[in-house]
Amino acid sequence: MAFQVSPGVLVQEIDATNVIPAVSSSTGAYCGHFGWGPAEEVITTVSAKSLVDSFGEPSSTDIMAEHFYPAKMFLDYGIDLKVVRIATTSMVNATTTSGQSLLIKNLTHYRANYNDGSASVGNWGARYAGALGNSLKTSVCGGANPYAQASVTTTNGTSALEGTSIEVTLGEKFIVGDIITAIGSDTTRYSITTIAFDSGTTGAATITIAQEDDSTQGLAAAVSSGAALSREWEFAAQFNGAPGTSTYASGRSTAGVTDELHIVVIDEDGDISGVPGTILEKYEDLSKASDAKDDFGATNYYVTVIENQSDYVYWLDHDSGYSGAGSAALGVTFGTGTLPANLSFTNGADGNQPTTGQKITAWDTHFGSADNEDISLMVSGSSQADNGSGTAVATRAEATSYYNQLMNIAEDRKDCVVFFSPLRSDVVDSGTAGGTNVKTTADTLNSTSYAVMSSNWLYIYDRYNDRYVYVPDNGSIAGLCAKTDYTNDAWWSPAGFNRGQIFGVTKLAFNPTKADRDKLYKSRVNPVVTFAGQGTLLFGDKTLLSNDGSAFSRINVRRLFIVLEKAISNAAKFQLFEFNDSFTRANFRAMIEPFLRQVQGRRGIYDFQVICDETNNTGNIIDSNQFVAAIFIKPARSINFITLTFVASRTGVDFEEVYGAAGIST
Repeated sequence: MAFQVSPGVLVQEIDATNVIPAVSSSTGAYCGHFGWGPAEEVITTVSAKSLVDSFGEPSSTDIMAEHFYPAKMFLDYGIDLKVVRIATTSMVNATTTSGQSLLIKNLTHYRANYNDGSASVGNWGARYAGALGNSLKTSVCGGANPYAQASVTTTNGTSALEGTSIEVTLGEKFIVGDIITAIGSDTTRYSITTIAFDSGTTGAATITIAQEDDSTQGLAAAVSSGAALSREWEFAAQFNGAPGTSTYASGRSTAGVTDELHIVVIDEDGDISGVPGTILEKYEDLSKASDAKDDFGATNYYVTVIENQSDYVYWLDHDSGYSGAGSAALGVTFGTGTLPANLSFTNGADGNQPTTGQKITAWDTHFGSADNEDISLMVSGSSQADNGSGTAVATRAEATSYYNQLMNIAEDRKDCVVFFSPLRSDVVDSGTAGGTNVKTTADTLNSTSYAVMSSNWLYIYDRYNDRYVYVPDNGSIAGLCAKTDYTNDAWWSPAGFNRGQIFGVTKLAFNPTKADRDKLYKSRVNPVVTFAGQGTLLFGDKTLLSNDGSAFSRINVRRLFIVLEKAISNAAKFQLFEFNDSFTRANFRAMIEPFLRQVQGRRGIYDFQVICDETNNTGNIIDSNQFVAAIFIKPARSINFITLTFVASRTGVDFEEVYGAAGIST
C-alpha cells in the first residue's frame, strides 16, 4: 500500500466496474380499480397511507374492496408497489359544468388536450375521475369589489328583531356564503345560507342568514328599509387583502390592470376530509396574465400554478368575467368579475370495474416490457371482471384467460413472478366444495415457473368502511415474498411458520383439510391454512410448473435464478464492445465468481461453476462477435416433506443393534 513520509497529496484510483450491482427482488406491480388518482400512469406507493394518498380510500362496494385490498395487503409486508389505476368504462371527472362527461386520465393527458382552454368544457374539473370529485367546490375572487364592499343599500323592508332573514333588492350582488354586517345597527357577522327570489315583479329576494358563531341566532337588531349592509367574500379572512395589480403587471401596463386573483379549493360535502366545508387548498395573488412571474422568477399564471401544484383540481377555461385572462400583461386590463365565482363539482363517476381486456391492456402497456419498469412481483388482484354491461362476472373461463395472459407477460419478461388467487365463487360460501373448485380452476392454467397460485380468499376488517369483506389472498402472498427478501433473501421460501404468517385475517373463505391440501398441492396450488392457536399460514411454495421434479417447481429456486440472471446480465452489459480475449474472459469470471460465492455463503446455492474460456469461446464464436459464458448452479432446495421415525427398543440393547432390525441406515 502506498504511503507518504512527508506532507503531500496521494492520488489513488479504485475500479469498481467489476462489482456485480445489487438488483431489486421485492418491487411489486399492480393494476386495479380505484375511486381516485391518476389513471393509466405508474405510481410508486410505499405504504398503505401512500396508497390512500394516491388513490383514495375504497368505497363501500365489495368490488372496490376486492381491487383495493390486494394492493394494500402487499404493502402491509413490502414497501415498494408500482400501481396503475385502470381507465374503465363510464369513469368520469367531476366538473363545474352540469351534464359534462369528461375523462382526464392523468397530467400528461390533461396537457395534451385541456390546458389551453380550447375544449369548452367549463371552468374547472376534478383532478381525477371518480365520484369523490363531486365533493369539491372552487371559490375564485378576481378583484377588490368581489372581495368586499363597505356599504351596500339592500333592504326593501324591515326585518324583525332576532330574525333569520332579510329582504333585499335585486340590484345588489349577493351570493351564498357572503359575510354581511348591518352597518349602524348590528356589528355581528352573518353568513348568507340561501337566496330565494320572490315571484312577480317586486324585484326582491329573501336572504336567509345565520350568525357565524351561532347558527341558531339571527339578527340581533331590526334592519329598516334602506339600511346599509357591508358584505365580504366568505373566504376573505383567509387572505391578507383583496386581489389587485401585481408588481409584475404594473411594470408592464397602466396602473389598475387588476391581474391578481385568489383561489380556494373546498371539500364542500366532506367526502375527502371527513368535515364538510374544509379548505383543501388556497392560492393567494395568482395572476391572470399568461407571462406573469413571482418575486423569485417562477410562473405566477394561475392556470400553470394550479396545473403544477393542485392535488384536487384542473383549470379548464377562464371565467367569462375575467376579460383578458390568459393574455400577456403588456397593455391589458383584466376583468375582475362582479362576484366571487363559487362553483360546485358534479357528474363525477367511478365507472364500471375493468373488463378482462382492460386489465390485460393495462398490464401489457405499463409492465409488458422489462425495459419500461423494473418489477419482481406481479399482484393479479381480483379475478372478477366486467362483462361489458356493468355486471361483475367471475366465470372460470374468463378468470383463467386473464391468468394465462398474465403468465405470458411474466414469461416474456423472465424477471418476475405473478401471483394468483382462486375465483371468489370457488371458495366463498362454497362449503366443502372449496378444495375441488380450486383444483378445477388450477387444472385449467398453463404450466410455468413464473406464476404462483394460492388457495383462498381472506375475510378481513375493512377499517375504511367499518365492515368485514372477502378479498383475494394474492396480495398477501406476494407481500410475504417481499418481506422474505428483507428478512432473509429472495431464494428463501416465503412459506411456513417462520416466514409464512399472514396477519389481519378474521377467517378464511375455506380452511383446507389435510386431504384438501394433498389434492391442491398435486394441482400446483399452495394452501393457505389456519391452524388452531398458530395463525394463518402460507403452507406451500410451489410454482405453477407442471413438472414437479424440476427445481423450478419451487418458488425459492425460480426467484433465486431471477436474481442471479438479472444481476449477472446487468453486469455483463459492461463487456459489450470489449475484445473477446483471455483478459476479458478472466475479468468476467473474476466479477461473477465472488458474487456467486457470496450467494453461496448466504445459503442460496450449494455449488457453482463458471466456464468462460477458449473452450466455449472458440474461433468461430469470436469471429461472429459473440461472447459465451456457461454458469452452472446447484440451487438450494426448501424442505417440503419431513419424515420422523421413532423406534422403541429394549432396555440394555445397543442402538447400533437396533438400526438394522428397524431398517434404518446410519
